[in-house]
Amino acid sequence: MNKIFKVNVNDSHNFEITQDELESLDSIKRDDETFHVLYQNESFEAAIVDSDFNNKKYKITIGSNSYDVAITDDLAILIKEMGLSLGTTKQVNSIKAPMPGLIINVNVSEGQEIKENEALIVVEAMKMENALVAPRDGIVKAINVAKGDTVDKGALLIELE
Repeated sequence: MNKIFKVNVNDSHNFEITQDELESLDSIKRDDETFHVLYQNESFEAAIVDSDFNNKKYKITIGSNSYDVAITDDLAILIKEMGLSLGTTKQVNSIKAPMPGLIINVNVSEGQEIKENEALIVVEAMKMENALVAPRDGIVKAINVAKGDTVDKGALLIELE
């Protein structure tokens, strides 16, 4: 099956290109961002100057001209029509208590920069200590508990920026 890509250039030009047409282009990849392309016996230097791979959006220069290019394929169109998303993840902005327990230690302070997997808070539950770690890099926006507090399951402990 010949895959079809829909391409939008500068929010004004739309066209379709097939996988076979892409593979028939004469181009030489110089490095990760620059290409030498032959089209209708004419030579072009092209460069990818910015890319958002997850959203399939690129800024490309050819000579002195700059183009904003958005690419979608059949799968991305189908997923969008179904109201789903592809290539995106939900950003976690809060740390909640996974179970009822006692706050043993708070290892961070408001405004502190944190790294992914850094231990933020320790909760004792069922005679076990559980270190809750940062799901991503960020900054601590608010701490809603203190050492010695008891919390219910789902209680908001820490908010991230």
